[in-house]
Amino acid sequence: MAGWTARLMLLAGAAALASGSQGDREPVYRDCVLRCEERNCSGGALKHFRSCQPIYMSLAGWTCRDDCKYECMWVTVGLYLQEGHEVPQFHGKWPFSRFLFFQEPASAVASFLNGLASLVMLCRYRTSVPASSPMYSTCVAFAWKMDYFCASTVILHSIYLCCVRTVGLQRPTVASTFRVVLLLMLTAHVSYLSLVHFDYGYNLVANVAIGLVNVVWWLSWCLWNQRLPHVHKCVVVVLLLQGLSLLELLDFPPLFWVLDAHAIWHISTIPVHVLFFSFLEDDSLYLLKESKAKFKLD
Repeated sequence: MAGWTARLMLLAGAAALASGSQGDREPVYRDCVLRCEERNCSGGALKHFRSCQPIYMSLAGWTCRDDCKYECMWVTVGLYLQEGHEVPQFHGKWPFSRFLFFQEPASAVASFLNGLASLVMLCRYRTSVPASSPMYSTCVAFAWKMDYFCASTVILHSIYLCCVRTVGLQRPTVASTFRVVLLLMLTAHVSYLSLVHFDYGYNLVANVAIGLVNVVWWLSWCLWNQRLPHVHKCVVVVLLLQGLSLLELLDFPPLFWVLDAHAIWHISTIPVHVLFFSFLEDDSLYLLKESKAKFKLD
């Protein structure tokens, strides 16, 4: 085993200069996967594997090769820990303890709770706010996008929501034109990542850029409308989301092989969603009251 120490240290330095992850570049991992596939993933052994594989694993798309990678990942992690080295990543991800067919169970549960919180608050919003409110359709659309689309879409729709709240109620044409521009930006962004090259660095820079626009615009609106009794909720939401987003920049092996920074971020944002929907509800009711008062004056 003494030879493994020098070998692992040498590979650690080489992997730092390479584009791949340290763990899956480790020869012991590659040899393990190759032997596992030769032993289990062909002929009668493959049939035996498929007959013994739980139905939920096969429905989720877990293959014999995936199972070999999973088992060999833990073999490699055990060697690293035994020699006193830091836990490596594999194929760009930290090692997680699989639960059922979930590779990252904590993130999966946190994402479900996030979606559930959004759904509950959406139902409350639709119950409390009449459909005649000027912001009703825009807020409902935002809620559905939080559940079904990626972070870029949610941020862009939040920018559009701020545009509608800032100038769109007085100038609907401006808001409609701005929406078309945002849709074109999103289409170009997704097309590049999907069809040309999935660049993590570009995706991060793009999300940070639109996130800053979102923060500056909403905080400017809050400052301009600080007289409103509910504006403090929006300020707290914006600042909390910016602070919690720093969790995504942390990079550490998952605690208990389950809980990583991404899962913690998901869990932390659940109360933020509740507070933001509370702000949207208060603001929509305020706008409805203002429109009724204006109608009576006219």
